[in-house]
Amino acid sequence: MKEYIKDLMENDKEFQEIIKPLITNETVLQMKNFRQHYETTCFEHCYTAAYYCYLICKKYNLDYKSAARAAMLHDLFLYDWRKRQPGGKGLHAFTHGKIACENACKLFDLNEKEKDMIIKHMWPVTIEFPKYLEGFILTFVDKHCAMSETFEVLKSRLFMKKAFRYAYVFLSLVIIKF
Repeated sequence: MKEYIKDLMENDKEFQEIIKPLITNETVLQMKNFRQHYETTCFEHCYTAAYYCYLICKKYNLDYKSAARAAMLHDLFLYDWRKRQPGGKGLHAFTHGKIACENACKLFDLNEKEKDMIIKHMWPVTIEFPKYLEGFILTFVDKHCAMSETFEVLKSRLFMKKAFRYAYVFLSLVIIKF
């Protein structure tokens, strides 16, 4: 997570007040133990998505509280999605929204909008459209965050390859000189 975004999130008192009951919950904190995209944990991914949903929905006078809460819980599945799950009922992309919603409902009192947002955040994979505009916002924010997290890692790996290539060429020239 980029430091300037992290600072904005942590210093936004209203946002923190909305998600505090969620991010202090022991089960939600377990999301820190699971990777989501490369080096990003599931918790960091959801935390960032929650902040972006909060900002966008607040700007457009939508239900930003439900949007922030649903986004913070949208990937509350607590397993490594890269590994086949015993008794798994289908591919992760198709099922984890329902699993996350079931897990979240066990811990928190969610409204219908929050449930719909969590279940359908993988649209169009889930086929069924989100009922609420906030649900579409979460869907697009989730994709944006996933792509950003992936791009950052790939960019750094590409940079490292170039750096090593140039270092190798430089070292070769130095050795040839002597």
